[in-house]
Order: sequence, then C-alpha cells, then structure tokens
Amino acid sequence: MTIPTADRRSGAVDRGLWFTPFEPLSFLRGSHGQTLAGNYWRRPPFQIPVHAQDVIVDAADGSRVLCHCHWQPEQVRTSRLTLVIVHGLEGSSDSRYVQGITARAWSEGCNIIRMNMRNCGGTETWTPTLYHSGLSNDVNAVLHHFVDAYQLQRVAAIGYSMGGNLVLKLAGELGNQAPPWLIAAVGVSPAADLAFSADALHEPSNRFYEWHFLRNLMRRFRRKTSLFPDIYTAQDIGPIRSIREFDDRITARFSGFTGADDYYSQSSAARVVAQIAIPTLVLHALDDPFIRMTPGTRSLLMANPFVDFVETTHGGHCAFLARTVAPPDLHGHSDRHWAEATLVRYLLAIAGNHEQVHGS
Repeated sequence: MTIPTADRRSGAVDRGLWFTPFEPLSFLRGSHGQTLAGNYWRRPPFQIPVHAQDVIVDAADGSRVLCHCHWQPEQVRTSRLTLVIVHGLEGSSDSRYVQGITARAWSEGCNIIRMNMRNCGGTETWTPTLYHSGLSNDVNAVLHHFVDAYQLQRVAAIGYSMGGNLVLKLAGELGNQAPPWLIAAVGVSPAADLAFSADALHEPSNRFYEWHFLRNLMRRFRRKTSLFPDIYTAQDIGPIRSIREFDDRITARFSGFTGADDYYSQSSAARVVAQIAIPTLVLHALDDPFIRMTPGTRSLLMANPFVDFVETTHGGHCAFLARTVAPPDLHGHSDRHWAEATLVRYLLAIAGNHEQVHGS
C-alpha cells in the first residue's frame, strides 16, 4: 500500500491517515486521574531484543549518554524508519511510555533508540555535568551518531514532557537547515514554556507532583556532590521547596545560567517553535495539571504550517488513556494509550512515501 507523505515544504499530512479523536475513559476524565493512571496502567511484558550503546554528546568534557537500541534485520536496517525517543524529567529509557512506543513501533518494522538524558538510567558517573531542559544538542549528537554509524536514511525524534521540550527546541534551532534524514519530530505534553510550568507545579493542587520530582532531583544532586566534590557543593544551597528554587540555586548555578529566569528563557522551546521546518506533531491536553502552554506559544504552533497541533480537552499529563472500541491489532496493541498509537501512525504516514519528500 502506498501512503501519501508530508510535503516537506508545507509539513501537511492528511489527518485521515493517522488521526482519531481522543475519547477518554469515562471514569478517568479528571486531569489527576488520567495522569496517575497513565503512569501505572498495566502493560504487556516488554520483551524486545536490545543492544545498549553509549554515545559521547559533549566532546569538551567527555559527557556520555546511554542509549538502548532495537534494530531490525541488518539487510533492511538502514532503510527502515528509526525513532529516537527521549523521556521526561526524572524518567529514563525504561519509562513505561517509552517502552509502549517502542513495542508498538518495533512491531511496525521501525528501528528504535531509547535515549537516556545525561545522568539518567544510572549514568551519574558518566558526566561531570547536570542534565537540564536546554540540552537539545545532546539529542542532536545522538541523532548524528547513529545516522553516521548505521547510514540511517529516515529518522524521527520523539519527546515526552521535558524530552518534548528538547525535541521541539532542537527542531526549531535547526530550522530549514535540518538534515534531510530528519523527517519528523513529535512532542507529547511538551514543557515548551518552562517558567509557567515550573510555577504551575508549585500550585497547591500539584504539590504532590512537585515533591515527587524534587525528592528525586535532590537525591541525584547529592549523588553528584559525592562523585564530583570539586564541582558541586550543597553547603550554601539552603532548603529547596520548589522546582523554581531548585532551578535557581542548582540548575542555573552549575549550568552556566544567571538564574532560573535566564535558564527558562534560554531553554524553552517556545522561543524557537516558529522556526520549525520539518513535519512536527504536538499533542497537549488542556487539563494537563502542570504543563502550561501560553496563548502566544499556542498561536505560534498553530500558525506554523509544519506543525500539526492537537489539543484535547482531557488527557492529563503524558497519559491520554482512551476508551477503546476496536480490538487489539495482530501484535496485541490497542488504542488505549492514544498518544502512543497516534504518534506512531503519524510517523508511519510521513515515512510511507519518503522518496517523494527528497526527490529520490
């Protein structure tokens, strides 16, 4: 079957090929219900052959990240669509949504690269630096590493939450200079407006999430102080009671920013989304409890002809648990996890007739 593809000049792709409206589970219409259930909803066992590989992402200090790769047979590997998946804040390549996309896309014949951000996936000893929302070049380094190593012809980048910000930021920074093999980008619940989302986490109704992130971030920071005492000290940090305080006193201080506001301003994808020039899908729920998208960012996304912006009433944060009406496919995948099913269909639609995009 020949599938029409996106025209790289316009980013348009027929929604009839990939889009189905999101209908939330009737008993999970609330933002917190969706968000929490999405994190714990039972999935089939994750059993796909995996090869781990480390990638240098910062030649200046030798920082490396750990990627878990799932390759299709060697004779078709270079021509198959390859997905690079980037997790969210305090997640890893083993996050459940990462595994869900992997299983679904693998069964469709894609190569998969599950990327850990710096320090994540048990790699605190691999880099003297912290990880943060501005390190879009780390994603770029991973993309180029595998394209060069395996002569990959078609690659797409997918990011969730903080990873979504990194992917959208990279796409915007590349603009119309994006390499021809980078055929698409996807951001699910992307933290594209970092300052507004950090402040939303401090709202009383979201303190549970904020404390969860802070507990893990502080545990990781204490680990870095023990590993690299010449770089990090906790003596004058003081009590940290919010994500904004963490970013102001720790992220900004040790990552070259003047403060939280400077960090948020320089690292938010919102600053560059108007420059995105490859087909890009953005999925965002209006009831996401702590990811806030400003009207200005929303307008920029909707005005960009390369961006398919899908905003649902319900869905929570990175959840999108749907009411399923069709039975699972031959590989056992249903549309229960609507975002995962949607983004895979979107990318397959774009990749389906790729030769037309590049004139080969």
